[in-house]
Amino acid sequence: MMKLPIKSFSLACVVALTSVGSYAQQPLKIGFLGTLSGPAGALGQDQYDAFMLGIDHLGGKLGNSTVQVLKEDDQLKPDLGVELAKKLIEKEKVSIITGVTFSNVMMAVHKPITDSGVFLIGSNAGPTPITGKGCSPMYFSTSWNNDSLHESMGAYAREQGYKRVYLMAPNYQAGKDALAGFKTQYKGDAIDEVYTQINQPDYSAEIAQMQSAKPDAVYVFYPGGMGVNFVKQYQQAGLLGKVPLLSASTVDGTTLPALKDIALGVITGSPYSPDIDNPQNKKFVDDFRKKYNRVPSLYAAQSYDAAMLLNSALLKTQGKVDREPFRAALKQANFKSVAGPFKFNSNQFPIRNFYRVDVAKDGSGQAALVNKGVVLKEHADAYASQCTMN
Repeated sequence: MMKLPIKSFSLACVVALTSVGSYAQQPLKIGFLGTLSGPAGALGQDQYDAFMLGIDHLGGKLGNSTVQVLKEDDQLKPDLGVELAKKLIEKEKVSIITGVTFSNVMMAVHKPITDSGVFLIGSNAGPTPITGKGCSPMYFSTSWNNDSLHESMGAYAREQGYKRVYLMAPNYQAGKDALAGFKTQYKGDAIDEVYTQINQPDYSAEIAQMQSAKPDAVYVFYPGGMGVNFVKQYQQAGLLGKVPLLSASTVDGTTLPALKDIALGVITGSPYSPDIDNPQNKKFVDDFRKKYNRVPSLYAAQSYDAAMLLNSALLKTQGKVDREPFRAALKQANFKSVAGPFKFNSNQFPIRNFYRVDVAKDGSGQAALVNKGVVLKEHADAYASQCTMN
């Protein structure tokens, strides 16, 4: 088996090893596992950068504990994700793993991590099987169940009276959850569901097929580079502005810089928008832009929240990660989310707002993500009742 080098953040971030009370003599090891390379690497990079910004905002510590973050790139390969997770647990002796960008990787690593007694704090992927019957007391999410992410645009399409909607997504767990989630709120005719290869670069054949179906609107889920390619080709086909393009995780903070005005008019559903008006989000956005020279995405916001969640729990437990006290502290979610109201459901997934976020010109005339208000308020996923854990 190939051995990969640990990528640890800079020595400067392994802040002073001097004791802050007896519990902080050694740094608390946290593993960060995400997709950091390839067409989808921007998603994981936003997660990592925001998590590190959160630690920076907390004075280089979590819960007054010195921390060491060990970063690993799963390359969007489930088998590699499992290998890296085992290395973090068995060799590096981490107490917590966070991140996990894509659902196929989450489905592979969830059980090995949680069965080992290590806490997993997911900040993006939320596949349905681990939301319901496959839930674990060792897993918490600061993002959403996959279905829930897409329900807001299903509700929006219903409210707009679109009778015939064409659906497209990549052929993997999150793609299937995406279209299922959309359909739970949309009550019209889903005239077709097209599943394309993950990381497929060319959608011209599928777009031509979609045009011939003459839908009232199109709903797509294409994260990362897939979203850039799809929106460009949709616009090149002359459809943007003629056939409403609804989406989630397709045009977002990671893809808009590559699309700019090409994406104007796209309507998205999201649990986060950079212009949400609360003090913690303003500080987060301002400092993220200063440090990384880009606007944070929903992936960044969820990972920043993961740092704040961990800080709140570690403050409560005085830096200790003993299973039941630490889990109880996490369940309290005693922090202020940058995305607005946040609390945990019984399955340890959030109850939260989902917004309509349009691609429109901001005050400076640049293409930006603009919050158009709450579509689903303090929304819970549909699977918590299937989760039976103490």
